[in-house]
Amino acid sequence: MAEKKKNTVQVVWELAEPLAKELGLILWDVRFLKEGADWYLRIIIDKEAEPVDIDDCVAMSHALDAPLDEADPIDQSYSLQVQSPGIERELVRDFHFERYLGEKIWVKFMKAQDGVREFKGILKSYADGYVVMETEDGTVLEFNKKETSFIKLDDFGGF
Repeated sequence: MAEKKKNTVQVVWELAEPLAKELGLILWDVRFLKEGADWYLRIIIDKEAEPVDIDDCVAMSHALDAPLDEADPIDQSYSLQVQSPGIERELVRDFHFERYLGEKIWVKFMKAQDGVREFKGILKSYADGYVVMETEDGTVLEFNKKETSFIKLDDFGGF
């Protein structure tokens, strides 16, 4: 049986993750997106104890230059962007959810749930793509993250 070909994000993740660790960073996410006529390779980095700064982004960008050129995983021209996950960071990967259990989250569903598309609450658990959150009024919601437009940390909305 033929081996499944890795997609661009997987290839770049495998190149970037060890480099991030060497620099004392956490590889938060890799995104390869087309916006208008242009393609962007976004490398999103984080740190354990302090915020990411411009020097971290520059160091990661420089560390990736040669390995990306050598591997050449992208056929078309693109812009490389290295950035922090920012405030209200989006939770996408399994380790994001595991890291922020017990924290406030903001969820926007693709389809309304009882007439409502957005909820805020506490991330109670996460397993196999299923999220359990307790909303501000004490309601417990369980859903597949595939049903959502986004799940972000709720750094500004209190309850």
